[in-house]
Amino acid sequence: MAEEAHGADEGGLVFHPMDQFIIKPLFGDGPVGMFTITNATLWMALAVVCVIALLVLGTRKRAIIPSRTQSVAELAYGFIYKMVEDVAGKDGVKYFPYIMTLFIFIVFSNFLGLIPGSFTTTSHIAVTAVMAMGVFLFVTILGFVKHGAGFLSLFWISSAPLALRPILALIEIISYFVRPVSHSIRLAGNMMAGHAVIKVFAAFAPLVLISSGIGLLVTPLSIIAITAIYALEVLVSFIQAYVFTILTCVYLKDALHPHH
Repeated sequence: MAEEAHGADEGGLVFHPMDQFIIKPLFGDGPVGMFTITNATLWMALAVVCVIALLVLGTRKRAIIPSRTQSVAELAYGFIYKMVEDVAGKDGVKYFPYIMTLFIFIVFSNFLGLIPGSFTTTSHIAVTAVMAMGVFLFVTILGFVKHGAGFLSLFWISSAPLALRPILALIEIISYFVRPVSHSIRLAGNMMAGHAVIKVFAAFAPLVLISSGIGLLVTPLSIIAITAIYALEVLVSFIQAYVFTILTCVYLKDALHPHH
C-alpha cells in the first residue's frame, strides 16, 4: 500500500492486482526451478499441516461428548461421506478417503488464502490441474479395470436414435477429455478473480491520505466493498471446494456405472 500511495504522489495511483499470484522463492531471489521452495510450497505445506491437525490430532482423543475440533472433523466426515454415497452410490464409498482428502485440502488452501499477506495456492492452474488430472486418470483407469472395454459404453448413448449415436459419441468423447480442463480452470479462475477484485478495491483505500476531497468519499466505499467481497469469498472458498468434490463424485459414478 505504501508503494501504491507513493506512486500516486508522483502522478497517479499505481497498483498491480495480479502481483499477489506471483510465485517467488522462499529463500533468496533466484529463479524458480523444479525443486525451489517457494511461497506456494509453504502455503501448501501449511494446508497439509491444518488437515493433519484437524483430522488426526483433533480426533485423537475421541469422546462421546466431542470437543469443538472433533465436532468439525465429524461434520466434515459425515458431509463428504453422504455426498459420495448419494452421488457415486454404495460402490463409491470405498474411494471415500481419496475424495475426503481432496475436499479438505482444497478447503484449507482456499481459507488460508484469505489471510492477509498469504498466498492462495488454489488460484494457480498448476496446482488445480494436478488435482484435476489426478481425478481424471484415477476414474479412467478405474473404469477400464472394472469394466474393461465395456467402459467405452459411457460414450455410446444407446437410448438415442441409431443415426445420431456416432455424432453423440464424438461429442461425449470430446467432453470427457475436456473434463480435467474445466475441472481445474473453474477452481483456479474463481479463486483468482475474487482475490484480484479485493486487491483492486484495496488500492483505493489510501486515497484519503492523498486527496482529502475524493478520498473522504472513495475510501469508506472501498472499505465497505472490500468487506462485502471478503465475506463473499469466504462463501466461495467453501462452494468451490464443494463443486470440485461433487464433480469428482460424478466422474467416479461414470467410472463405476458407465452404461447409459
